[in-house]
Amino acid sequence: MFRPSRVAVPSRPPAVRAAAARGRLARLTRSREDYLKVLFELDADTRAVAVGVLARRLAVSPPSATNMLARLARERLLTRAARGAARLTASGRRLAVEAVRRHRLLETFLVRVLGLDWSDVHEDAEVLEHAVSDRVLAALERVMGHPGEDPHGHPIPDRLGRLPRRALVPLAALGAGERAVVRELEDREPRRMAHWKREGLVPGSAVRLLRADADGVFAFEVGGRRCVAGREGIDGVLVERRRAGGRP
Repeated sequence: MFRPSRVAVPSRPPAVRAAAARGRLARLTRSREDYLKVLFELDADTRAVAVGVLARRLAVSPPSATNMLARLARERLLTRAARGAARLTASGRRLAVEAVRRHRLLETFLVRVLGLDWSDVHEDAEVLEHAVSDRVLAALERVMGHPGEDPHGHPIPDRLGRLPRRALVPLAALGAGERAVVRELEDREPRRMAHWKREGLVPGSAVRLLRADADGVFAFEVGGRRCVAGREGIDGVLVERRRAGGRP
């Protein structure tokens, strides 16, 4: 019996896959793109993210989140796990990384080149990322010298979608007397961003936790100043612990 031989189909080069991802990204609505970006930021490429966690992050109702996740699952951009939790597929991750890259590059441009306040550029970047062409984005990146981080400390994926993984923990997770360096700030609330900036909680600043009360009040030192905040006041500040020798 004749059996046709299988012909190996070579995988597409990274640049071709990236171009295909950009084409699909252009066809996504802003709402769909926001879901993919947040899922990526919540590490949904390595673990399933609960519907409730996603809904709180996006400030939508759990039923709304469930409906959108069902649409994205039908488009094979994510899979569903127990109780509807979502995990990105390879295609979903590629689209998410491309969207994150565009957003973070544009935030960096708005701050470095246009001189806008870094606590208030998130929404501007959300609008621009849907309008700027790949050619213009590449030119902006070149003019800025290919930055590795955005103004809020988040690493910017390179053109192949690669980005470093860092061992970060919430500021509230530090023990009394423990020292750390602020690395990333959640950038979705301008009011909180402005407050952190006033307190000196900016990427690269050294911080030491002085006390954590049972009722959720934290005292910490940053830039030689003593500050006090509730858990909600520092939620979204990610730090890198310092080793015994003083280095991260």
